[in-house]
Amino acid sequence: MSERIVEKLRILSDAAKYDVSCSSSGSTRKNQNKGLGDTGNGICHTYTEDGRCVSLLKILFTNVCIFDCAYCVTRKSNDIKRASFTVQEVVDLTINFYRRNYIEGLFLSSGIFKDADYTMERLVQVAKKLRTEHKFNGYIHLKSIPGASDELMHEAGLYADRLSVNIEIPTESGLKLLAPDKNRKDMIQPMDYLKNEIILKTEEKKLFKSTPLFAPAGQSSQMIIGAGKETDRDIMYTADKLYKRFNLKRVYYSGYVPISNDKRLPGIGTAVPMVRENRLYQTDWLMRFYGFNVRELLDEANPTLDLDIDPKLGWALRNLSLFPININKADFGQILRIPGIGRQSANKITQARKFQKLNWNHLKKIGVALNRAKYFITCDSKTYERRDLTEGKIRQFILSESQSKYSKTDVDQLVLF
Repeated sequence: MSERIVEKLRILSDAAKYDVSCSSSGSTRKNQNKGLGDTGNGICHTYTEDGRCVSLLKILFTNVCIFDCAYCVTRKSNDIKRASFTVQEVVDLTINFYRRNYIEGLFLSSGIFKDADYTMERLVQVAKKLRTEHKFNGYIHLKSIPGASDELMHEAGLYADRLSVNIEIPTESGLKLLAPDKNRKDMIQPMDYLKNEIILKTEEKKLFKSTPLFAPAGQSSQMIIGAGKETDRDIMYTADKLYKRFNLKRVYYSGYVPISNDKRLPGIGTAVPMVRENRLYQTDWLMRFYGFNVRELLDEANPTLDLDIDPKLGWALRNLSLFPININKADFGQILRIPGIGRQSANKITQARKFQKLNWNHLKKIGVALNRAKYFITCDSKTYERRDLTEGKIRQFILSESQSKYSKTDVDQLVLF
């Protein structure tokens, strides 16, 4: 590999680190005609569902950009070293890295040079060359360029497994302040087109097996958190609208990294705490997999997530009148709302109670985080039946127990409910 390519790779891979939405799920592109690679199922960051470590070549096509977004490291006014790949250079890097078993796929984004169509056309050319000339069947994720034409978006969907358009700032007012050159409409248009085309191709596939794959892993988006003055409520309400309107697979939440002294931005050193990102992801999970409405978790009275406790526990403490729940009689949906019980544990509970009434020991063996769940349930046991505790007392007990009993299991359950 030439020194020139190595230098480009160093610059453009470092610039890509701010884009967190490089994962996939649901793509089933199979290896055919003795091509290269096989997407398989469930690539997510660096691990598959079966625990296998995977990696993606994550780069920008160029860090040259015509826009001057205050929060972006590649903005045109920023004094950084610029570089651009050619289409063939990205193709060669991907194939060479794959043959050496360094990667299993490609994540390709880009700054916008000249205009949206000019940039998107080159990203599509990379994917097309990989698929048609090299028979590459590995995972390809392309970042869609806001404002790109429907024709280019259609072609991108034929060659990429996943497409994503960054919504960037959660509120339109924040976008106008921090990225005045950009238009929310340009972001919405390709997302709308992709949603409709994915639905159409899915229906066609049911009738005609020869229908080509079209973005089989769907589309996703990303929001920058903490660059503007939006609350957690603003962020999650926007995410909820995106899920419902565009059938997104994922929305990613990327904490703002201080890169500028621009007076519109938080000061240097004011980085968004990782725990805030984690709470947003937990809220997202509750909305998508636990049956919660976003308005139950965040409203005008509670616009900010509690950084000390997870959002499900926060909701339960605000709604103590709904508890305790009888673990031996409650339906699946009610069990999912109990702090300390995840989906797997809820499934095990509904199955196990068919054979006997469950007590605290049974729940502990199932994997329930009793340090939280015990305050919100009753079961076939009298070991713990205190029901006179206030919201403040329960919160105090749970936090003190969590700090003194940080086992690996407790940490995992804190994150996954």
